[in-house]
Amino acid sequence: MRDRIQEFLDVLALDRDQSPHTVRSYAKDLSDLLAFLAGDDDPAADFPLETVDARRIRSWVADMHARGLAPATVGRRLSAARAFFRWLGREGLADDNPAATVKNPKSPERLPGRLDVEDVQAVLEAPDPATPAGLRDRALLELTYACGLRVSELVGLDLDDVGFTDRTARVLGKGRKERIVPFGRKAAAAVRAYLAAFAPLREKSGEEALFLNQRGGRLTDRSVRRILDAAVERAALMRGVHPHLLRHSFATHLLESGMDLRAIQELLGHARLSTTQRYTKVSLERILEVYDQAHPRA
Repeated sequence: MRDRIQEFLDVLALDRDQSPHTVRSYAKDLSDLLAFLAGDDDPAADFPLETVDARRIRSWVADMHARGLAPATVGRRLSAARAFFRWLGREGLADDNPAATVKNPKSPERLPGRLDVEDVQAVLEAPDPATPAGLRDRALLELTYACGLRVSELVGLDLDDVGFTDRTARVLGKGRKERIVPFGRKAAAAVRAYLAAFAPLREKSGEEALFLNQRGGRLTDRSVRRILDAAVERAALMRGVHPHLLRHSFATHLLESGMDLRAIQELLGHARLSTTQRYTKVSLERILEVYDQAHPRA
């Protein structure tokens, strides 16, 4: 079974629609299944593929619950197992999919968080514009909120992906799907100011990435998180703020301003409208909160 899993991962790695992160996730999830099937006596041992049935898959799910894994993690690992056995079936290497009939655990629905417009403004204006690093930090925060970007999308941007004439960014999202996202004048001005400040370093390094670190290399996800943490501290916000919260705030603010849900779906790069519809619940909660505060008979 171990060799078949490796074959499956090799096929995924060659698929242009699958990112390296996705392939690593499949590898981790299927390794967990293999370790469970092999047992505690020899976790590195292989396991006969033909003996895997729905009962063993359900036992694996029970074991994951016993280990305290979150329902979302259990569901993701089940999905990886389904995809693996589905591939085996297409290759004629298995008669059925033992994971197909095993249901995903129910996860409590988590509504995306959001910041008020004033809080977003405080975070965006927190970096010091008197320094090149401050200009860069303000530019990346402005662009993240203006376009509703994931951190991976932000750090993946190259200089050629941003057009100032039409103020659009070409973004490579999940599944390597490309989309075009507009941004406003304030973000454009911030990015221009940053590019001017970093022009000598860019010329020296020859780096194509839009956002550079102090050595002239591409910024990493971790660096962006540190930049946001510093901005939140400077803005004196008394709550935990993560980069994805700017994306959630972007979507919620557009929805509250009357933008069509399908347009927001396109801007966010969501494959399913149901993912975007979570923001309608956030907006409803906000409406009820304001109602309770404002209505004299609430």
